[in-house]
Amino acid sequence: MIGLGRMGANLVRRITRAGLHCVVYDTDSAVAQNLAAENPEQITAISAVSEFSSALTGPRAVWVMVPAGSITETVVDELISVLSPDDIIIDGGNSYYRDDLAHSAQAATKGIQFVDVGTSGGVWGLERGYCLMIGGQTEVVTALSDVWNAVAPGVDAAERSPGRTGEIAPEERGWLHCGPSGAGHFVKMIHNGIEYGLMAAYAEGLNILKSADEGLKPRTADAETAPLAHPEHYQYQFDIGAITELWRRGSVVASWLLDLTSIALHESPELDEFNGRVSDSGEGRWTAIAAIEEGVPAPVLTAAVNSRFESRNRSLFANKVLSAMRKQFGGHHEKKD
Repeated sequence: MIGLGRMGANLVRRITRAGLHCVVYDTDSAVAQNLAAENPEQITAISAVSEFSSALTGPRAVWVMVPAGSITETVVDELISVLSPDDIIIDGGNSYYRDDLAHSAQAATKGIQFVDVGTSGGVWGLERGYCLMIGGQTEVVTALSDVWNAVAPGVDAAERSPGRTGEIAPEERGWLHCGPSGAGHFVKMIHNGIEYGLMAAYAEGLNILKSADEGLKPRTADAETAPLAHPEHYQYQFDIGAITELWRRGSVVASWLLDLTSIALHESPELDEFNGRVSDSGEGRWTAIAAIEEGVPAPVLTAAVNSRFESRNRSLFANKVLSAMRKQFGGHHEKKD
């Protein structure tokens, strides 16, 4: 395992719990040493990527859990230079599926296999297991079944769907070979695009509930303020945390995301520690690009990505342009809060 951050270290812990041995590396050698100290019989720390060749017997499998982009590029390049034919590179980060196509072709020139794994589970993965969306050659993915089964949530994570009988399929254990190179990260890309949409739907709905007391607030009557026609219709002061807790039980919108939202609101009802600047790590953008190139409408997912840009004041100049136009055609001045 290369990269021992929140997910990488917990992946190692799940792998070793299943009885497998793991060799670990991190640019911070102390992190690798500390993880190895947790279970010295099954975890070995090394101090350089080149040491994987001697620390593992072939065919070797090296799982990379580092940030997508240039860092992953550097690590993959180094691994290709030190590994041997039939060894396997596993990219488990949030890489762009198009990068997988290039990395797979690059690795193939040395006879090295490349597997891309969309890994979902976040900081809860150690406890709950990780959902794995896998791309690569069938025989290579199958050869790593013990690793996938060790990391995945397992069949007991959800009730078996009606109509499914007989042998338990990999997807029922929490991992799936989605197709050839790039397929795993393509599926994970769409998974994250859907996640953006779900999160935005919850956030917008709760914000409407939060603002349901507008009729109780004093309002200024002027040309720059839209009147609230019926203040008596908006005089509700809802307990948002209590509502999310309620919805967890038997409602159509119950989900793990709602569970986490309820936890957050119980800990901090006003969420004062957050400034509302919402980051995006790329998958939502890539989902929107895929939809455009496929000619498939995705208004909800695309709007969710745009709302994240909006949260970071990426539309500040556009809003200034709007104010400038209103002033030019109607003499409207911006209202000062």
